[in-house]
Amino acid sequence: MSICQGLMDQVERIAREQNANRVDSIVLSIGPLSGVEPELLSRAFEVARSQTVAENAVLEIETGPIVVECRKCGASGNAQVNRLLCPSCADWQVNLVRGDELMLLRLEVSDISPPPE
Repeated sequence: MSICQGLMDQVERIAREQNANRVDSIVLSIGPLSGVEPELLSRAFEVARSQTVAENAVLEIETGPIVVECRKCGASGNAQVNRLLCPSCADWQVNLVRGDELMLLRLEVSDISPPPE
């Protein structure tokens, strides 16, 4: 729930900066290693959006692969959650390139007020 509250704070701030009175959709990217369960976040969103500019917003969650880059051979590619190995040489010395993110990708807003003069 605290992650959702933080998200709603960010959504409210962006809507205010854009003079938007309503947020129609929110698109997030959640990596498999982010520690966030998309299903639980969706349920918390239903509660957190109440009485905000996103009260009627649709939450879209995109998930992607885990991508690693090998420090030994330089190859990069997809890896599994419990098997962070180089896809080329199977070495364990890899850097995580993608897969632990929780990012707000996009907001669709409407009912935009003219900026104050």
